[in-house]
Order: sequence, then structure tokens, then C-alpha cells
Amino acid sequence: MLSFLQEKRLAYKPAIPPILEDLSRAILVPGAASALPEPIAKLFPKTHSARRLAIQQEAEQPGRKLTVGVLFSGGPAPGGHNVLAGLFDGLAQIHPESTLIGFLDGPKGLIENRRKILTASDIGSVRNQGGFDLIGSSRVKIETPEHFEAAAKATSGLDALIIIGGDDSNTNAAFLAEILPLSVIGVPKTIDGDLRSSEIEISFGFDSACKTYAEMIGNIERDALSTKKYYHFIKLMGRSASHIALECALATQPNLTLIGEEKQSLSQIVSQIVTLIEQRKQTGKEYGVILLPEGLIEFIPEIRSLISLLNQLLAKESKPELALDNLGDEHRALFFSLPEKIQKQLLFERDPHGNIQVSKIETEQFLLELVLKQINISTAAHFFGYEGRSCLPTNFDANYCYALGKLAALAAREKATGVILAIRRLNRSPSEWEPTAVPIASLMHFETRSGKEKAVIAKTLVDLQSPAYGRFARERDAWKLDDAYRMPGPIQFFGPSDLTDSVPLIL
Repeated sequence: MLSFLQEKRLAYKPAIPPILEDLSRAILVPGAASALPEPIAKLFPKTHSARRLAIQQEAEQPGRKLTVGVLFSGGPAPGGHNVLAGLFDGLAQIHPESTLIGFLDGPKGLIENRRKILTASDIGSVRNQGGFDLIGSSRVKIETPEHFEAAAKATSGLDALIIIGGDDSNTNAAFLAEILPLSVIGVPKTIDGDLRSSEIEISFGFDSACKTYAEMIGNIERDALSTKKYYHFIKLMGRSASHIALECALATQPNLTLIGEEKQSLSQIVSQIVTLIEQRKQTGKEYGVILLPEGLIEFIPEIRSLISLLNQLLAKESKPELALDNLGDEHRALFFSLPEKIQKQLLFERDPHGNIQVSKIETEQFLLELVLKQINISTAAHFFGYEGRSCLPTNFDANYCYALGKLAALAAREKATGVILAIRRLNRSPSEWEPTAVPIASLMHFETRSGKEKAVIAKTLVDLQSPAYGRFARERDAWKLDDAYRMPGPIQFFGPSDLTDSVPLIL
């Protein structure tokens, strides 16, 4: 049973670039070729010479019936259902007898060939809604010969496969494009905001998630101002980059925000927090709000070094405890200075790539313990993560995702493969957006996974030279002692465009 707001959102008509309105009059044209490093180019002999694709209007193109598969991969991000809606509408526009097939539960469903033909009724039930629940998702990686063989069988007879996911998912798409005799097209999804490039200005879902977190942070700031007795340590999603923390800081102006990319030592971070608390106490304020990204611990130089060494050692040792015998004195001292729970997480909890699951480390509790050793304060710890992944998408994400879906239909018709879709000029009105497609291989580099070098899409960190970070750096000192808290409030869907159509602040 839908809520009144959900029903209202079903009727929302996304705004998209005019050139995507009528796909029968649009074509993709190749631009400059990407110059790839030779080791990357060797891995992608079929697609390494792919060119950036631009879209332009032409005379009406003859339509042809298409059969296209689509899947979600990884965690949910607001707006995903609108990618399906745009894709469905785009395919129908190209040819009314086109078929859209959803692979159930993401890559796992592709390997097992579990599928569902998506109907107008299916799509009509999820327009402008949050979540990935229409077809589901999973974090299964398609990487073994058996997986690739299964994917080939499942996609037999399809004209294209659309993979909606983050950096690992689109890395999978690049390798699938080398093997499958059909178009493989990626769509940039992740609330973390770390799937970015000169062409991909932001991944979808980031705006909605950050606005959801910012509402909660603003509420906590007002509570802190009202009760005047707690220091709130708030950890935000951002496994590998601090984009969410930066965006939420600009939106809410807390007393302190730690940006992992500044690469402060552990002692510097603790000293910074303790100094803030002492300075505020001198002005009669024994409360405050501190933001930190979940991946902060991996940016701390000495801990990053320890994690890197443990990843190497654990890739070789069958028993994790044996890895400790090969640590040097400095790394051993650091390891045993950490709380016991974190020691266990560093040794025993691994991700599918064999690396330490940094996202599961309770960084906020870890820092709290260190701070409380130096100063006595009343504290509360929070982690905002899942709360923002499946919310109703903002107008920005609803528009952006629908445009990506229409662009995916066009790319399928044009037989593009090994590309990831992008839209530029997102800080402007949708009427000025510029759709494009970028070779996935051009985003890749080599990274250590399970002790081996693997080609993956590079995660984009916060640029300390960017205007967004520059604004934060200029203003943050004033937020320390002055309670300049801002309450953005909940996501707005009705009212003045300044409220309903705002773009991410980092854009």
C-alpha cells in the first residue's frame, strides 16, 4: 500500500535534455580516442580503442525491435528505478515491440539466468520511487571462467546488457564487453560519490542520500543546541572517499568535519578533537557535532600502512594469527595499541577481494575511546548509512536517472559497448545537460586485490584543490566555536524550484 506521497511521486514527469526527448531523431557520434596505458589496453583488445560518444540530432532514424537485459549491482541508490523507467520508455520509443528483461538479484541472477520480462505495469509501479526492489540486486562478482560462461548463456539472444552499478560493477561490465557478442553498457551508481571523472560529474543517488543524511544531522545539531550536553560523533558512508562528509558539512555546518583525504595522523586527529572540546568549554559550550567518513581510518598514514601490510601477509597465510609474526616492531606496537574489537576486524573480517572490511570498523567508537582517554565528556555515537540508500529520490536524481535510462536505450540501439554513460553540466538546468558515453577502460588502473594486481576502475577521492573543498576550508574555522548550524530539513518535492530542484553542493 503506497503512502500519499509515494502516489504523488508516481505522477512526477522527469525533466531531461531536449535531445533525449525523441530518440528517433538522436544518434551517437564518436569523438576523440582515449590514450590508454599499454597494460590496460592489452586487457581490453576489443574495446580499448573505443571513443567517447557524443549525442546529436539527425533526421528520423528507422526503428528496430530490441531485446535488452538490465540488472542492478551492489547496494541500492535512490533513482535506480528511474533508470529502468527511462530505459523502458526509450526502448518503446525506438520500437514499440522492444522487450526489457530484468535479471533478478543482480549479477547472481545473471549467472543463474533468473529473469523477468518488465511490463508497463511493473515500471509504472516504481516511477520516481526509491530502492532496487523491482528486480533486486547483489554484490556477486562475475570473475571466474564459469561465471563468464554462464553470463554468455544468459544473454544469448539479447541486443544489449545494461549494468547499473558502482566502480566494481562497471569494471565487470568492461570485462563482459570483451567476451559477450552484444552491447554491454554501464550506468554510474553509488551514493559514495567516488565514481567520478572529467565526464562523470557525480554518480546517481549521491544527492538524495546526502540530503537525507543532512536532514538528520541538522536535527541532531538542533538537539545539541537545545540540550547542551552531548558531543555527537556521526559516521557517514564513504568507504573510500569523503565526498558525503564534505557535502553534508557544506549543508549543515557542524563544529568539526574530518576529511580523510587530508591524511592526518591519528595523534593529529585526536588532538584536533580534544582542542575543539577544550576551546568550546572555555566559552561555556560543552556540546557539539563532529562528522567523519567511514573510511577515515584507512586514510590515517600509520594505520593505512598497517592495513596494507596485513593485506599482503593475510593473502599468503592460511591462519590470520600467523601474519602478526611477520609484523615489524612499529607495526606490532600500533596493532596492539588498537581496541581488541578492531584488532579482530583487521585480522579476521575480509571482503570478497581478500581485503580488510574497513567499512565495518566502528571508527566513531574508536575515536571516542581515544578522546575519552584525554578528556571527560558526554557523548553519543551515530552511523548514517542505510537510511539514505533507498529513500525517495530527489528531483535531481529522478531527472538524472531517467535521462540515463533514455541514454542507455539509445546506446543499445547504436550498438555501443564497453562504455559507461555520463551526463555533463549537471549543475545547470536539465535543458542544458550534455549526455555522453565514456570508454570504461579509460577510467581504470591497477590495484592490489587479494595480494594480486587487478585492473579496476579507480575511485575518485575528494580533490583538495576543488572549489567545494576550498569553500569548506575557508569556512570551517568559523563553525568550530560559533554554532552556525544549518537545518536543511527533509527532501522537498513541491514548492519553489530553489527547494525542489537544488543540485549537490559539491557541483
